[in-house]
Amino acid sequence: MYSWSSSSAAAWERLLGWVAKTAEVDLTVLDQSDPTPLDDLWKREDMGCVFMCGYPWALRQDRPALLASPVPSPPRYGNRPVYVTDFVVRADGPYRTLDDTFGGVIAYSGEHSHSGYNAPRHHLLAHVSRERPSLYRAVIGPYGRQRPLIDLVAKGEADVAAIDGYALDLLRRHDPAAAAKVRVVETTAPAPSPPLVASPALPAAARERLVAALTTAHRSADAAPLLADVLLACFDRVTPADFEVFLERDRAARAAGYPKLA
Repeated sequence: MYSWSSSSAAAWERLLGWVAKTAEVDLTVLDQSDPTPLDDLWKREDMGCVFMCGYPWALRQDRPALLASPVPSPPRYGNRPVYVTDFVVRADGPYRTLDDTFGGVIAYSGEHSHSGYNAPRHHLLAHVSRERPSLYRAVIGPYGRQRPLIDLVAKGEADVAAIDGYALDLLRRHDPAAAAKVRVVETTAPAPSPPLVASPALPAAARERLVAALTTAHRSADAAPLLADVLLACFDRVTPADFEVFLERDRAARAAGYPKLA
């Protein structure tokens, strides 16, 4: 989910390797090039420590077990386990504000993504009205993952896309040339960070060891530089109630007659 470059993928592998070793849980890290759609990945019964967007987690009846959520280190997250969605346009393009993109083409990753769909849909509610029920002449997607959206915008195939702001921060660190292709014109309200989850089949004792390793990693001299390399201050415990906000924002959009990006 956050392996948007080979460098960031390697950084995550080092951190998750440390977590697995510390927790004494045998984990196999998926390669960043694994083509498995995220929705399919989140249905697997052998998840040990997997990032899952909080929106599809909240929508599920058979919810995976929550382990912990990341607390990003950049100042805009306020040392909380939250993230944001950034609306991005081509860096050398004409758009200066989100309003400038209205009437153009917006690209999205998937309808079950908060950062890629639920968050921008809720944010755009302030701009739709009975007189203007649609903001864009075309909505293109789904593209499955968010990293391809940057290339779409950079090539001019989409005027704007909504992407995970923390992932964009990571890209700026690990592949600044790719991140420089786009420019942020507006940012949504924060929402709970995607949690790390495990399948219910994973023994409770192993889950607790993973939770302990994650939530104490920032105190370890060995793990501290690994966290820093993925722009994390620490991991926090979370509860199901923390993710109700995703459903609230979904209901607000539907109640306003804006169930889909348009």
